[in-house]
Amino acid sequence: MLHDLFRWTDVMKYRSLGLKFLSALIVFGAWEIAGQIPISYAFPSFTESMSALLRMLFDGTMFKAYAETLKPLVVGILISGAGGIALGLWIGLSRAFDWLFSPIFIVMQAAPLAALIPILVMVYGIGLTSKVFVVCIMALPVIVLNTASAVRNTPASLKEMAFSFLAKDRDVLLKVILPSASPLIFSGLRLGVSAGFIGAILSELKITPTGVGDIITHSRSIADYPSMYAAIFSIILLAVLFLNLLEKLEDVLFEGNNRGYVSD
Repeated sequence: MLHDLFRWTDVMKYRSLGLKFLSALIVFGAWEIAGQIPISYAFPSFTESMSALLRMLFDGTMFKAYAETLKPLVVGILISGAGGIALGLWIGLSRAFDWLFSPIFIVMQAAPLAALIPILVMVYGIGLTSKVFVVCIMALPVIVLNTASAVRNTPASLKEMAFSFLAKDRDVLLKVILPSASPLIFSGLRLGVSAGFIGAILSELKITPTGVGDIITHSRSIADYPSMYAAIFSIILLAVLFLNLLEKLEDVLFEGNNRGYVSD
């Protein structure tokens, strides 16, 4: 039976990879067709954009750009991830802090935070600090709210059972609440990281044209659309790889709490 289970797991893994490959093939094929028609002079084909991407990789332009882009992105995501989970746990465990802080993050999530960029520039200038703040204000609210919701919705029966076995508060938090809430917490992290990538590029477009944002702005100004789309594609690809890394991290940390799928 175990042998059959492992075989079924392998089949599902390869099926998932095949579907992902098919999905990418459909998207890139449609992109190539739309560029060859063309639907617009400003919309290059997939092959033209990938040629521009390879050119920028070989001449070092893309690596220099990401050396700038990754500074506020990594710092902002680390602050948002650690701070967002800590605040979310705090809010989810305390009704008073929930009433006090949840409305703030709900407003932050709903508000057009890009409008705050000029204020951040006035206060912190056009350096790294402003860009980190943009990443944080984009990523932090969704991480906090998802974490708080996950903690609040931990089944009370699990906590009661732990206390009946004389578990301490710390043990309940680490061995009951966190494993139970992990799927929603990591969903919030993935959404927060996606928003952080948007914030990093937005800061480079709105504050100072550096990094990948500089490539996008410069390429658009000289009508080098393959390079512009190549830069946009590269940041999307990096975001997808980072999100997959988070998913693998969740599987490693909470191996016994993996999501299940109904077979079809």
